[in-house]
Amino acid sequence: MEIGLLGPMSATVDGRSMVPTASKPRQVLALLSLHPRRVVQTEALIEELWGAAPPRSVLTTLQTYVLQLRRKLSEVLPLDGPPAKDVLVTSRGGYLLTVDRADTEVGRFDDFFARGQRAFRAGDLAAASRLLRQALDLWRGPVVADARHGRTLEIESARLEADRLSARELRISAELRLGGHLALLGELTALAGTYPLHERLHGQLMLALHRAGRNADALETFHRLRRTLIEELGLEPTRPIRQLHQALLSPDPAPIAQGGVLEEAVLIG
Repeated sequence: MEIGLLGPMSATVDGRSMVPTASKPRQVLALLSLHPRRVVQTEALIEELWGAAPPRSVLTTLQTYVLQLRRKLSEVLPLDGPPAKDVLVTSRGGYLLTVDRADTEVGRFDDFFARGQRAFRAGDLAAASRLLRQALDLWRGPVVADARHGRTLEIESARLEADRLSARELRISAELRLGGHLALLGELTALAGTYPLHERLHGQLMLALHRAGRNADALETFHRLRRTLIEELGLEPTRPIRQLHQALLSPDPAPIAQGGVLEEAVLIG
């Protein structure tokens, strides 16, 4: 089985889809798929589907959704394979899906992200860039983009989106250190516009602009960030960003040279 949640939901067995058309069974499948081979308690499923106002027949209704999923599974599982009830299992007050984490987009994303972080810390910037790109290439859109989100899916979605942005930041840091500033300018400009309060992305953009010979644009990026922070939060930029600004004003390029202490503070924090 292959399960994709980093975009519209997909769930296939040998290329044949078992994604339910109805919204609530789709939510059940999404929640089970986020925790493969782990029991998702009935209470958690009920909260996801109905929040604080479940129907009177809630347990029967939930069992009906599970039966619908097993029926879809039965249609796509090979005849000589395990029965649907051994793939979507009732166990210890809840349900679990016996799919390997490596067979889910989320599992593969988490693995590539963790390996990319380790490579970056070890100083293997080329490997870090490659692994983090592989992690990011798995994304096809917002998490479970075609299903309603209850509280649990909202929390999981927020966690994954935060990790997605962190993976992108780290990949950009690796590629800036590798001298890829020109290729990153368009991406960083778009990200700074999307996240106007995000200081590290603005610091990365300032470094890329400076290294591309666009010091005036780098300084304007700082002033735009500072205005936004003051207007929205009443805060000044953090010390590394202020130090970067001062270094951009200095005739001495050493403080922001590649591999320097200030670069480390801006790119890694």
